[in-house]
Amino acid sequence: MIKKDQKKLKRVFGTSNRPRISVFRSNKAIYVQLIDDSSGKTLVSSSSREKVFTDNDNKNKKKTKIELSNEVGRLLGKRAKMLNIQKVVFDKGKYLYHGRIKSLAEGIREMGLDF
Repeated sequence: MIKKDQKKLKRVFGTSNRPRISVFRSNKAIYVQLIDDSSGKTLVSSSSREKVFTDNDNKNKKKTKIELSNEVGRLLGKRAKMLNIQKVVFDKGKYLYHGRIKSLAEGIREMGLDF
């Protein structure tokens, strides 16, 4: 059995040169932010709750959560490219690199971001 004080997690830290991609996943949606921890600012964000994904036209084409996560990742990658951000660090938090998190990361990589 591991005591609380023995259990240490590695902390991922983003800088202005390599911002941190922070992921939050709920049962229905996925949220992603590009954060500069040295200044404490969110540079770019994207989520599956945005109007782009919840539009009436898109409701007819019901997509799975994994497909939607990939599109959220591509949108974040596109927005990061507009800010000339090439390299990032990926903070998946407590989530396993599997399913929606993996699909999100693949979508970000498709847009040319390195992590």
